[in-house]
Order: sequence, then C-alpha cells, then structure tokens
Amino acid sequence: MFGGFKWSMALGLASWLSVLPAHAAAAAPALTQEEAHQIGVEAYTYAYPLVLMEVTRRVASNVARPDPEHLRAPMGQFAHAPKYPDAAFKDVVRPNADTLYSMLWFDVGDEPLVFSMPDTAGRYYVLPIMDMWTDVFAAFGSRTTGTGAGEFVLVGPRWKGSTPAGLRVVVSPTDTGWIVNRIQTNGAADYDNVHKLQAGFKAVPLSRRGTAFTPQAGVVDPAIDMKTPPVDQVAKMTPDAFFSLFAKLMQANPPHAADHAMLLRIERLGIVPGKPFVLADAPQVVRDALTRAAPDALARMKERGPQLRPRRDGWVVSTVPIGVYGNNYLLRAYIAFAGLGALPNEDAIYPSTGTDADGKPLTGENRYVLHFDKAQLPPAGAFWSLTMYGADQFFVDNPIDRYAIGDRDKLTFNPDGSLDIYLQHQSPAQDKASNWLPAPQGRFTMNLRLYLPSAEAFDGRWGPPAVRRVD
Repeated sequence: MFGGFKWSMALGLASWLSVLPAHAAAAAPALTQEEAHQIGVEAYTYAYPLVLMEVTRRVASNVARPDPEHLRAPMGQFAHAPKYPDAAFKDVVRPNADTLYSMLWFDVGDEPLVFSMPDTAGRYYVLPIMDMWTDVFAAFGSRTTGTGAGEFVLVGPRWKGSTPAGLRVVVSPTDTGWIVNRIQTNGAADYDNVHKLQAGFKAVPLSRRGTAFTPQAGVVDPAIDMKTPPVDQVAKMTPDAFFSLFAKLMQANPPHAADHAMLLRIERLGIVPGKPFVLADAPQVVRDALTRAAPDALARMKERGPQLRPRRDGWVVSTVPIGVYGNNYLLRAYIAFAGLGALPNEDAIYPSTGTDADGKPLTGENRYVLHFDKAQLPPAGAFWSLTMYGADQFFVDNPIDRYAIGDRDKLTFNPDGSLDIYLQHQSPAQDKASNWLPAPQGRFTMNLRLYLPSAEAFDGRWGPPAVRRVD
C-alpha cells in the first residue's frame, strides 16, 4: 500500500511539473486587482501550515543536544519531556498537561529512520507522524497497534533503497516532518514511571540499525529567533518573506496529490512548486495583492476558523475531522494556528470554549462553574481533562501550578454523582479547592480533552455543558 502511494504521488507531481510551463504559456487572462487579492488570501491560507511547521522546526531543532526542558533536540533525535510544560513554554500553542511528550523532527530525504517502541503494559500512548503540511499520515499506539513493543522504518517519498525483511515500512509524503509522541501521565508522582518508558522510544538511521549509535551534535544557527513563539514569528513575516519561504519549502515537501486545483490557482500569482518566488520580481498587481492578502488571510483564518466547527452550549465541538484535512485548507490553517500537532479525532477530541452560557467572553474577573451530571461525564476510553489557557493560548502562572484538571485527579463529587469544576482567579472555599482550575485575571479559553473518545463524543451526540457564571 505504501509503495503504491509513493509511486502515485511522485508520478502525479512529476506530471504536474512537466505540464506547468505549457499550461502557463497558454493560460489565463490578466488578473484584476480583486482576483489577485482573492487568490492571495487562498494562497496564504494554503501555505500557512507549511510555513508555521518550518519555523517551529527551526526553533525546536536549533540546539547542539537534546534539551528536554524546552522540548528541543537536533534533527532525528527525541526530546523527552521530564515534566508537564509550564507557563514558560511557548514553542507550540495550547500544550497539554495530561501526557509527557517525546518530540522528534525528522528528515528522511537521504536516509530512512528506524523507530523502536517499548511495551507500555497497557498504558495509553499515541505516536502520530505528521508531514510538513500537518496531515497525520500514520499513527502507532493504543488505538492502532496496541501497547506492545514494536519497530518500523520511516522512509522519504523518493526512497529507492531496500529495507530489512519483516520491518514495517511507512512512507512519509514529505522529506521532513514531526512526531509528537504522548504517553499517559498520572500527575507528577507518575513521572519516573513514564521516564522509563520514554527511554524505550528510539530512532536510528537505517544504516546504523543494530549497532551502537551515538547521534552527532546539532548545528546551532545564532540567527534563529529562539525567544519569539513560532506562531508570532509567522504572523510578523512580510509577504515577501512568507511566500518566498513557502515556494522554497515546496521543493522538498511536495504538495498533496489532491492539491492540483489550488496549485492552478496560485500559479496565476507566479507561485509554482519547485521554483523560487521573489515578490519584488512579480507584476505590480501581484505585489499589491499579496501585500494586502497576507494580513487579510490571517485575520480571516482567526475569525472564520472557529466557525468551521459546530458550536454547542458555547463550545466549539470536534465532530469535524482534524488531523487529516483533504482540501479543507482553512480548517487546516486554523488548527495549525490554534493547536499545531493536534491528534486525529479517533485518538483525541478537543472541544474548546472562550464564552459562558450567555455568550460572553470568559474572564478571571468573574467566577464560573462547569457542572457535569452523573450521566454526562466526559465519555473517554482512556481519560479526560480540562485545560486552562490565557488569551495568548499558553499556560498562565498560578499559585498551585495547576494548568489542567480531570478524571485522574482527586476530585470531589456531589452526593448524586455529579461533578462541579470551579473556574476562577481566586481560590474557592477549602471544600471546593480540589475541584478548582485557576483562571488568569483577564480573558481565558479552555480545552476539554477526551483521549480515545467514545462514539457519542465522536459523532456529536454528547457535548460539554455550558460554562455558567456564579455570583
């Protein structure tokens, strides 16, 4: 299956590139300013995940050796988080405080990588493999392969060599990509147990399989901004820098086979896979249009992205598939902006909200309660949690270092089996403190995460209750 996919994708892209010059010569009428602007908005939206992935990769791999505290490591090496992220972590928006991450950025353009996974003895984990367009094209773990030990080889889209007999082969659609492994972690007391499992997740070049292998030190580029969050770096890019980088990235990370219609659109702006793009060399109508389109597209993505997913009781629910997007480029861009590295719905869903039952923005100036009836507790096959974020989509410092609360915590249930979670800036009364999720002073948003969601959560029959303000 994977070999056929590799062949068809490579053939499709080669055919596309071979006909582009002839097509371009015969093609389209001159662009109007409005047409160029509209195509520019579409082009920015289409390109955004690829550009954000690259900026994130540069930051996350710009170290000489693995830096577990900041989840950074040289290319091809795991960074195993020793603890949950805290408010200082800014590389990826909306992190979780449920699992310990093991992150790896790969480049299999020249040589495959062999991955090994330990037996987690039934403990939930998921190892998703994401291409540079943010599609999860493969996933190992509890849902798909179980929790026993395993091994596979990851190869690039143009790989022609042989692989060991009996070793599962996974073909990446792009040379470069990202693995964000997650292992269920039941609080700080469970860290040591998870660290032992993390040590069993390994990656070695195919040529070094079965040998003693010591990875080389990474190369540090002092020009890379290591302080500004990648999502903010992309937002600040000039249109010239953004679209030039996009064109360059498509050389090693070919568009998906279903993207031909979009490629025909952006070709009218002079953006062609495999060819450089310099905004200053483009016709004036294109220069003007892309200068306007970049900020307009980013604003559209933030405004319309949430509208692509149904709302219920103030929550943006997760019945629309994520992780694999097809031609839904606006949803793909919005998920990259709001939660880069999100899992497919089958592995986890992430209902989110920033409003109360009356549709007003959530703020730490008020006090709220999230009430679950006994029969309406989150239906998760593995576990669930509620996570708090500030207006910038990151954790916010609080006096008890609690960024999430869920079914693995020592919650206090009501006599009828229902559950109240208290959302406020100041600590509630002592008898409610076990169920308190601290809020920042200003605006905040939340994600309710369900790992291995049941059918009613997956198809929308179940939804979170409204967040209600209390006096």
